Amino acid sequence: VVCLLRRKKKTNNLFEVFQKKKKSNIGVVKTDKREGNKKVIDGVTTFTFVSFEIMAFCCCVSWALLLLLALPVTGLLCLKLFLYWQVRRRRRRDRSHSKDAPVRVAFFHPYCHAGGGGERVLWLSVKALCQRYQFVRCHVYTGDNATGEEILGRARQRFNVEVNSDVEFVHLRGRNWVEAARWPYFTLLGQSIGSMILGMEALLKFNPDVYIDSMGYAFTLPIFRWLGGCRIGCYVHYPTISTDMLERVEKRTVAYNNAAGIARSPVLSRLKLWYYRAFAYMYGVAGRRADVVMVNSSWTRNHIASLWQVGQEARVVYPPCDTSGFSESPLCAVPDQATNRHLIVSVAQFRPEKNHVLQLQAFCELKKRLGTKASVRPELVLVGGCRNEGDTQRVEMLKRLADELQIADSVRFELNVPYDRLRELLCSATVGLHTMVDEHFGIGVVECMAAGAVTLANNSAGPKMDIVVEWQGEPTGYLASTAQEYAARMREILTMPQDRRDRLRQHARSSARRFNDDTFSNQFISQTERLLRP
Repeated sequence: VVCLLRRKKKTNNLFEVFQKKKKSNIGVVKTDKREGNKKVIDGVTTFTFVSFEIMAFCCCVSWALLLLLALPVTGLLCLKLFLYWQVRRRRRRDRSHSKDAPVRVAFFHPYCHAGGGGERVLWLSVKALCQRYQFVRCHVYTGDNATGEEILGRARQRFNVEVNSDVEFVHLRGRNWVEAARWPYFTLLGQSIGSMILGMEALLKFNPDVYIDSMGYAFTLPIFRWLGGCRIGCYVHYPTISTDMLERVEKRTVAYNNAAGIARSPVLSRLKLWYYRAFAYMYGVAGRRADVVMVNSSWTRNHIASLWQVGQEARVVYPPCDTSGFSESPLCAVPDQATNRHLIVSVAQFRPEKNHVLQLQAFCELKKRLGTKASVRPELVLVGGCRNEGDTQRVEMLKRLADELQIADSVRFELNVPYDRLRELLCSATVGLHTMVDEHFGIGVVECMAAGAVTLANNSAGPKMDIVVEWQGEPTGYLASTAQEYAARMREILTMPQDRRDRLRQHARSSARRFNDDTFSNQFISQTERLLRP
């Protein structure tokens, strides 16, 4: 274009300059003499326009930059349309065989073969849907290297839950994307991105009618909502980020998720606070894609309602606890008559947030306070599941710490125990110990109460707000925060009169029936009913 225009013009200046007529000035331009970057027009000095070649070059560069910026956005939109088309085509192909096809409900639970409270929620949810609706077919997305029979057998052995064998499993290969070890830095963001990758794999392998996230991977909700066209439900055990986490970073408090190096630095703390706030906003955007939001405690509801801005739409559905299985036998006499030992039992997976270190420190302090009294002989039993190599290494670290504190002879570890062994330990325990700060609910706390152990839980979140509360005007257990407080409470429980302790145990067992399996199943069916409507 520039070359063609220049051929038509002999002069270097391709614009004709005009000057508007003024009442007391000169009219139309008659002379044009160039002086450098200026023009002298009938004695009036003006600046010339930028040459057409430079303007054309700038326009070309601008359009090139806009095109480069638009390419990633265009690519993402094309990828989304392609995936949407692929998913819809597969969905039509899967359902074309029958007009009366069942409603396919898929639970996203990559760690369904583990033995924690979240897995108990999963299997009771699946069992409730299968028993209530004949037209529902349940599927479970799993990343475990185990067959369906092995997974269901583990659920029966660990939780005493018999699940229909018609449940189908969709095996995922990319579970390592959500492993914390894969994201040593920016773990929250990395795991969330990883969950989206894993969710995309799940959707491409199987597109359900109803999608329920039962592990807290909120960033998978938009994928199944927008690309899969699913109705969305979620059961939130623990918010990925909470206002308490923001507060700890702002106050520069050292915690398992706020390293000492960051807490000591004002600059790093400020940067991490900005990162947390940005992540909290994205977390809320993703969470609002759910049609039904269920949470496991009052503490979780408060945080989800604030972060997701869903208000009263977040409904509390207390997780199922095997209160009948643990309370079917009468209270055992404690301490054990044969060994004269008081068992202090902790039930929790060996994850860093469960704070087993505090348990060992508190038990060491208890031993110091009891001195050499032969009448009171406590023994600490740590019961829990190991999900991976990281959990196994954590157990070894705890054993070394017990040696350093010189309490190894009174500490026992019980790993991945079956249901019968767990019930035996809890029913013979004097104290049920819990130390996790901001525990969302605390199924292990309820199980301890149902078994007849005197509960000593952390003075925060679920145990404080929902479980270890006054019931029918009487206390149901104790709360503590520091190692000294735990030691003082344990000493009080171990040395109190037998009749007073038995009365407390019986009252706590009665209050635990609020969290039984039937109550959970009825509430879960009530909340998910609108997801299954045609």
